[in-house]
Amino acid sequence: MNLFTPPPETKWNVLNLGAGVQSSCLALMAAKGEITPMPDFAVFADTQAEPQSVYDWLDWMETQLPYPVYRVTNGDLTHNSLHPVSRKVDGRNGAKSGDKYMRRLIPVFGIMPNGDKTAAIGRKCTADYKIKPIIKKIKELCGITRGQKEVTVTQWIGISWDELQRAKPASYKWSQHHWPLLERKMKRHDCMNWMRDNGYPEPPRSACVYCPFHSDTEWKRLRDDEPAEFLRAIKFDADIRKQFKKEDKTMKMEIYLHNSCKPLDKVDFDSDEDKGQQVWDFQAECEGMCGV
Repeated sequence: MNLFTPPPETKWNVLNLGAGVQSSCLALMAAKGEITPMPDFAVFADTQAEPQSVYDWLDWMETQLPYPVYRVTNGDLTHNSLHPVSRKVDGRNGAKSGDKYMRRLIPVFGIMPNGDKTAAIGRKCTADYKIKPIIKKIKELCGITRGQKEVTVTQWIGISWDELQRAKPASYKWSQHHWPLLERKMKRHDCMNWMRDNGYPEPPRSACVYCPFHSDTEWKRLRDDEPAEFLRAIKFDADIRKQFKKEDKTMKMEIYLHNSCKPLDKVDFDSDEDKGQQVWDFQAECEGMCGV
């Protein structure tokens, strides 16, 4: 896997559009012909949990790009995270078929009965609500056949130089990944500068409003700049804790969105890292499809 040189040409070029700073910069650079070849299309995977600013930005982006943007979804992440399902087969800890349980879709922090703090329970949000619907749409539009091994699709991914650890090889034999920003050693601030220098507005931060990956800086920005979205996150934090207590007897932790293991509306976002508290780094686990 060579991160710094263009891969061999393929029949199809597809942009994985997260609608954040990096992928928006990449999309617009391609639109202006600064990165070639022109993508055949872009795909945005909608978890249905982004802030309204992202959807407004995506509406605007579609007016700027000479290639189509397809919006895809694998369902409502919020609803599916908060509603129990019935177990189909017998499970561990005496769980029986038919018992209700909560799906472990997003990573959370928790307090064990002995008082220890821990992270996290599962994490399927990126795989199920970002990667799967994107791959499904690419296969549909590019005519990928079952068992195909010939590489016919190049997926452009907007990972910048300061996120180098997030670059991962393609998981499918018919696809290869391309990181144009890495080839140019562009960091996030370089993308911001490019947007400004070319007369474009500043993109929003693309992530689910209640993503536990948020830094305290991002939580504070959401609280101050998008208060309605911050209230959505507070409600989700309370709801998911309540639902796991009520519906899932196998969950032993008291769960929270924030690593302090406090309700979101009780956290001091002005002091976390400055006071030397531990910060879990989920970014190293991200498949490179969120927040770009």
